[in-house]
Amino acid sequence: MKTIATLTMNPTIDGACKAERVFHTHKIRTSGDRYDPGGGGINVARVLARLDCPVRAFYLAGGATGAVLDHLLDAQGLDRVRMDVAGNTRISMAVLEHATGREYRFVPEGPMLSEAEWAGALDRLAHIECDYLVASGSLPRGVPVDFYARIGAMAARKGIRFVLDSSGESLKAGLDAGGVFLAKPSAGEFEQLTGRSFDTPAAIGEAARDLVQAGKAAHLAVTMGHLGAVLATADGFWHLPAIKLEVKSAVGAGDSFLAAMTCAFAHGRDARTAFRYGMAAGTAAVMSPGTDLCHKEDIDRLFHDMEGM
Repeated sequence: MKTIATLTMNPTIDGACKAERVFHTHKIRTSGDRYDPGGGGINVARVLARLDCPVRAFYLAGGATGAVLDHLLDAQGLDRVRMDVAGNTRISMAVLEHATGREYRFVPEGPMLSEAEWAGALDRLAHIECDYLVASGSLPRGVPVDFYARIGAMAARKGIRFVLDSSGESLKAGLDAGGVFLAKPSAGEFEQLTGRSFDTPAAIGEAARDLVQAGKAAHLAVTMGHLGAVLATADGFWHLPAIKLEVKSAVGAGDSFLAAMTCAFAHGRDARTAFRYGMAAGTAAVMSPGTDLCHKEDIDRLFHDMEGM
């Protein structure tokens, strides 16, 4: 079994709760409060652990809230490596409005990092040992946009397969550097990356295939919410439609998708099988309320139902 490491540069303590109605000005009473360790790479690590994939989570944390994040990670039994920063780790909140079924998500920008802090993270990661390195999530303020490109170059020198899930300039810089094994933007992130709008999954697939053929990534998956997802490789592209079910929360669906795809690749599965497994995990995630992510029994059941797709 291949080993996997995840990197979360801007982690969060993910809160989730329910309210009957959300109004401005008034104090809103909530129920069902829960808190989980979050941020792209940490969410990926949580799902990988549930799938029994060997994983170690690398992350930056600081302040009083950084200690809370450590505690939440330990409570979930994750193998972790903390890299210290001075600023407080952010706290996000997802509020489900019971009366309408709408979910409101509040996500702070996170701490400002000094050059010494992000350069120290680069130095620490230069000694990493793994088969796959998943860099997922936004970059904190103060970190250069080519940070993930530098991580990808380091991974290439060490023979590590680099998996990237980010947005904006950091995603573009990472892909422009080339050598990415798997990238997973959302449809909106993909349109921002290409500077184009797309009317159909096929149009997204063709554009993603062009980027693969240009050497940006070996595998490029684009998640499209209710339209499903597309995977492009050197052999072409495939579209999987979304599975119809009740959506309880959109939190962590993309992270769950990415974790399951990476896990399947680490088990030696082919690209199409890994794609289906990722789709099953992303679907399983929306079945779980708040910040709970997905569960293996749901993933396996959905994956079995997708056989032949």
